[in-house]
Amino acid sequence: KNASYMLMIAALLASSESRLLNFSRISDVETVASVIESLGGGIRRAGERALFIAPQTLTKSELPAEVGAQGRFSTLFIPVLLARFGHALVPQPGGDKIGARPLERHFDGLLKLGARIEQRGDMIEANSEKLRGTTYRFEKNTHTGTETLILAATMAEGTTILENAAEEPEVDDLINFINEMGGRIRRRPGRIIEIQGVASLHGAIHQIMPDRNEAVSYGCAALVTKGDIVIENANAGHLEAFIDKVREIGGGYEVGQYGTRFFYKGPLTAT
Repeated sequence: KNASYMLMIAALLASSESRLLNFSRISDVETVASVIESLGGGIRRAGERALFIAPQTLTKSELPAEVGAQGRFSTLFIPVLLARFGHALVPQPGGDKIGARPLERHFDGLLKLGARIEQRGDMIEANSEKLRGTTYRFEKNTHTGTETLILAATMAEGTTILENAAEEPEVDDLINFINEMGGRIRRRPGRIIEIQGVASLHGAIHQIMPDRNEAVSYGCAALVTKGDIVIENANAGHLEAFIDKVREIGGGYEVGQYGTRFFYKGPLTAT
């Protein structure tokens, strides 16, 4: 679920239609689809899990104010709208209240890339004639901040180096999708991401990664009910920390080409 709406926004950087497969049917996806349509973009669904996104018809660079209360995604539109129009006006993001989630690390990086950012009440305005590559180190690694600066640097002039960047698989899914569209991004050892700016991107077909949070939730449900569940397509490589704990408490699991199985095989041990 954390990858679906982010990749929808990333698709707006391209000059032609993209097709996203395996997207989540959740409110954030529906809201982002509505926002894209309000900006003039095209959204078309095919079956249960395919989403076509046409960015060619985008005409607006301002998000409706009411969008801010509906999720954490509004700032992700800033780099995309800057690349398309040199201007963005978005509401302060809302979403879940998980401690303090400051936006300074997003904005500091955008400022260093050459954006001008101004607070206007509950709205954030950004302007830029052309973003330019830079080296930016996150004081604390941030999932959405890393994604925001990847989006900004993808079509910036020159090379950008992001240090102390987030390592979540969702970030890698974004990198893979942008590279499929013609981007030039690679990870380097030590939480470093290198982005060589490109002049244009084209649409691509991409299968969104399976969600880690959903897989863990179902795995826990199987263990607590003394049950047995196969989670199709769940990527065990994304679940290593959880699987280590399942093993430690005496839970059962099995990894196969079909996905990952979790099952109760005896009394569980506290950890």
